[in-house]
Amino acid sequence: MKNNIDIKSLAQSTFELEAANVLALSEKIDEDYVKVIEEILTLKGRVILTGIGKSAIIAQKIVATLNSTGTPAIFMHAADAIHGDLGIIQKDDLIIGISKSGNTPEIKVLVPFLKQTGNTLVAMVGNRSSYLAEQADYILDTSITREACPNNLAPTTSTTVQLAMGDAIAVCLQTKRQFTDQDFAKYHPGGALGKQLYLKVGDLSDNHGLPAVSSSSDVRTVLISITKFRLGATVVTEKEQILGIITDGDIRRMLEKHTDVSNLIATDIMSINPKTIERDELAANALHHMRQNSISQLVVTDDGKYAGIIHLQDILKEGII
Repeated sequence: MKNNIDIKSLAQSTFELEAANVLALSEKIDEDYVKVIEEILTLKGRVILTGIGKSAIIAQKIVATLNSTGTPAIFMHAADAIHGDLGIIQKDDLIIGISKSGNTPEIKVLVPFLKQTGNTLVAMVGNRSSYLAEQADYILDTSITREACPNNLAPTTSTTVQLAMGDAIAVCLQTKRQFTDQDFAKYHPGGALGKQLYLKVGDLSDNHGLPAVSSSSDVRTVLISITKFRLGATVVTEKEQILGIITDGDIRRMLEKHTDVSNLIATDIMSINPKTIERDELAANALHHMRQNSISQLVVTDDGKYAGIIHLQDILKEGII
């Protein structure tokens, strides 16, 4: 049977409830939180996150975030831990147990074994009076007012808050370690994100050769150069000096302006002071310059000398956008 509850209102109330509970975390950042961050910063081992059910999924995401931002981390499923996976834990590790209630049967079975290891145990928990919280060395309070689920049952608000707490931990650690974008690139060599952080202009432009004509080249020579290299442009050079650039657009403007082009040479057509970029700059920076100047090519230089052309299509093919 259909009801008349407005779908948009339901979505909006979900966002409002979850956002309010995430914002409430600010009031729960206490000395325990600070000590956890400080201990992880000096940790010789890894951060081990464990949980059951939806909390286990959140733990896996936090592990991925920590690893990618310079904090070695590993996931240990709470149910599997007592069947052999406790061997994951090494003496210099720190353990974070994630649980909304802190009283699930799996957690109650696991915690005594975790205490026996002698490792620091942190409870990311929604109930400060729970078994997990009482046994932990530190508590990260992720309590909520209610789940977004209309029955207040399905983990919704609680997992969002857990995730936000994990993000805050990663950001604090990353910032305190002065983890730079270059450090980030080391852990993300694949995909578009990695390419933004390590792919250089020269990696793309070096494949094209050096489309160039002299200052006295005629229109036919210019057209052949542009066509041969398929970059939509050629550079006008003289004694290794860049004088200008001739693009497809310059050719079109020339044809609109002149009926007879037989006596024209490269310097009559070219645009002077072309936009340039050094070959060791990031390709992502080249994209920024192209967007900023509404152009499709940049002249590539190497220590000020002409080294090629990078085209917008080069960057598109790499999936950097």
